[in-house]
Amino acid sequence: MINIKENDDLNILNHSCAHLLAHAVKRLYPEAKFWVGPVIDDGFYYDIDIDKSLTIDDLSLIEKEMKKISKSDKKIVRMELSRDEAMSMFKNDPYKIDIISSLDNDAIISAYKQDDFVDLCRGPHMPTTKSMKYFKLLKVSGAYYKGDSNNKMLQRIYGVCFYNEEDLKKYLTELEEAKERDHRKIGRELGIFMTSDLVGKGLPMYLPNGYVIWETLENYIKEKEKKLGYKHVLTPPLGNVELYKTSGHWDHYRDDMFPVMEVDGEEFVLRPMNCPHHMMIYANSIHSYRDLPIRIGEIARDCRFEASGALKGIERARSFCQNDAHLFVTLEQIESEFKSVVDLILECYKELNITNYHFELSLRDKEDKIKYYQDDEMWDKAEGMLRRVLDDIGIDYIEKTGEAAFYGPKLDVQVKPAVGNPITISTCQLDFCLPMKFNLSYIDKDGSKKTPVVIHRAVFGSIDRFIAYYLEETKGVLPCFLSPIQVNIIPVNLEYHLDYSNMINKVLINKGFRTSVDTRDEKLSYKMRDSQTKKIPFSLILGDREKEGNLISYRMHGSNETTTLEIDEFIDHLSKTIAEKK
Repeated sequence: MINIKENDDLNILNHSCAHLLAHAVKRLYPEAKFWVGPVIDDGFYYDIDIDKSLTIDDLSLIEKEMKKISKSDKKIVRMELSRDEAMSMFKNDPYKIDIISSLDNDAIISAYKQDDFVDLCRGPHMPTTKSMKYFKLLKVSGAYYKGDSNNKMLQRIYGVCFYNEEDLKKYLTELEEAKERDHRKIGRELGIFMTSDLVGKGLPMYLPNGYVIWETLENYIKEKEKKLGYKHVLTPPLGNVELYKTSGHWDHYRDDMFPVMEVDGEEFVLRPMNCPHHMMIYANSIHSYRDLPIRIGEIARDCRFEASGALKGIERARSFCQNDAHLFVTLEQIESEFKSVVDLILECYKELNITNYHFELSLRDKEDKIKYYQDDEMWDKAEGMLRRVLDDIGIDYIEKTGEAAFYGPKLDVQVKPAVGNPITISTCQLDFCLPMKFNLSYIDKDGSKKTPVVIHRAVFGSIDRFIAYYLEETKGVLPCFLSPIQVNIIPVNLEYHLDYSNMINKVLINKGFRTSVDTRDEKLSYKMRDSQTKKIPFSLILGDREKEGNLISYRMHGSNETTTLEIDEFIDHLSKTIAEKK
């Protein structure tokens, strides 16, 4: 799906269409006042102060008025105003006055006029209203003025605009597909997670079905890490402010942290990342070069103060768990350990059937003297080394300047979902900075103290975000090894077949499979449809034939074909399906 905000032509078109929307609203509701109307990734919106509570029917009416204005083909004229002129022109709109008041006294203020409507804006705009023919208003919702819940609730109308009808229809189809794949919808339907304003915005809670998925992924990646020599730890989800001042996160990341808590004269903060804790675990012991590499892993809970408007289910939350690890290595071990991380990422992607992705090498912006730790020699060394490692491994990658972490360059894996823009799943970062800040060392062969290099890596990134991605990618039809319920057992007749169904259920549970028995007094056809709706991989239908022959009959999700096997044959088939991650 195209990102409208990042497409220069569509950006201007959609911004102009936001003003077309405001023009139509002003004609229909002369008392309306307007806050802002920016372009976003999937179109535009405008925040409007109007007494009427707008509905979908009202959006249709507004669209008709927009089309009238568009057909009139009025020129869109830029006007440059002094501060006094702007204050006079918009004297009846307190929201525009607020914007003007925030500007410098000598600022050149621009407005755009189309027929009888003038709107404050820096532009640019399309030359005429006729340019905006192919648009659609999508929805209306509430939005607090300036995003502050203490302010008045405005009404936000969303829309999108294209240059031709074909592109508009294609985009609207993609939007509908995105709605069907939305992990929040799937999560609600399959009982995977929930949210509660009483618990707090951005604090999702996993239900039993969801925790099965979460725990299975945790065990999956931890088993792989253990085979590679990782040692897992458990650290607290908060830390002393001094810890983050030492690491540098306090200077570079403070705005994304929750407020400070004062207890017994100490200042604490919920941790936004785990590396400072793992630095302290390394510092807890004296290390020899023979000990390295040391690989510390943790499924760690972190908290970041995301803006309420950015929250999205478990994809973007204020509390989440990272599949985190920190590898403490010598200079000579960087290439082999970095390659091992990349190999692990590729192995997991292959097993989980993730195929549409690319690598990005994120580098610092040398001109940015605020975001990045200032040590040119360190940066040149780290970036040069990472390039050599990637070239030696033979990975194709795209360089992205200005996307590095504040302490070092990184390799990000950008995964392209079925719908929407690419997202970062896995990351691997090279860090010469934090080991120096924490004064970490190891004893080298000659008895001298050396500073280790740290490789930060996360294969799944946030497990929560990975689950969101995977639910949307599969439409909730998870591979059997991840499915909360792997086998749903349906007795044909409760009176005659329930005991046999319970016996089969016990056998499967004892083998470690996740099962359920449908004991509802409903028709068989209803139970079968419901099993399909719940996206359960195997539905067992047990009747007279199965009971008398000590057999099972099953249907796979999405299939109408029934297969009958002996119990041991089915167990072998089920075990193989799970092992192959199908």
